[in-house]
Amino acid sequence: MRHGRYPFIVGFLAAPVLLYVVFVVSPYIQAFYIAVTNWKGISANPQFIGLENFSRLLDDEVFWAAVRHHGVLLLVMPLVTIAIALFFSFLLNLSGGQRGGRMTGIWGSKVYRVIFFMPQVLAVAIVGVLFQAIYRPDGTGVINSLLGKVGIEPVGWLIDPDIALLAIIGVMVWQAVGFYVVLFSAGMSSIPKDVFEAAALDGAGRFTLFFRITIPLLWDTMQVAWVYLGIAAFDAFALVQVLSVDRGGPDNATTVLPMEIWRTAFNFSKFGYASAMGVALFFMTITFAALTLRVTRRERIEF
Repeated sequence: MRHGRYPFIVGFLAAPVLLYVVFVVSPYIQAFYIAVTNWKGISANPQFIGLENFSRLLDDEVFWAAVRHHGVLLLVMPLVTIAIALFFSFLLNLSGGQRGGRMTGIWGSKVYRVIFFMPQVLAVAIVGVLFQAIYRPDGTGVINSLLGKVGIEPVGWLIDPDIALLAIIGVMVWQAVGFYVVLFSAGMSSIPKDVFEAAALDGAGRFTLFFRITIPLLWDTMQVAWVYLGIAAFDAFALVQVLSVDRGGPDNATTVLPMEIWRTAFNFSKFGYASAMGVALFFMTITFAALTLRVTRRERIEF
């Protein structure tokens, strides 16, 4: 069994490691190199300028506006998405009480799972076009049409700088909730039902089951969800591209770093400066993931 083990392992790992190096590590290295040049996407031999691009970032108001928007996204989107997904997952899996000696969810929970997951299978561009109709600022928009029926003036959901970013965050939450409902449902199904049944026999209500048992036992899954949602918050390119006014407007009220990277590279042909933004975004994402895993780390509960 031990004879030839290492050649066998190396043989299986060689192909995926090679693909990872070629398609993931190599582009990162190229981006780091381009970030210290003034390459405009045309010349074969870009000029090395050191950290000049990074020093320019420190004085770039649009860059810092995008960073602030990522801060809002990191604060609001994961928190709201996880809260809603946890609530729905609990309803679908554990809120129905005991039936036949086991904890069950509400009636029709299987149908609701499919409904909640449906936004996840839609392309982001389709979601953007759908919410363009929902957020339309005149009376023909779905939301403004409903508001008009109760005598409320139309709201410029995507043209008002004060609420445009929150409107896009709402779309991101709507699209993401279904996936995390399924993720948390899978986590709840892995928890021994005896734990919930014993707590219910001791008189624990739904509130206690949710906050004192379900959340602590789902902590590892919630930790992973927070990291995934944080990484999604550092992206947000497609929805901002489709939904926002003038791609990041109005007045840069919804711009994010991926949008500025794309605009700087392909509209202004400043590939070196765009790569510097990309490097900054890379380190922000890595730092967020590491800090989240470190801060939320706790002892694993063994069953």
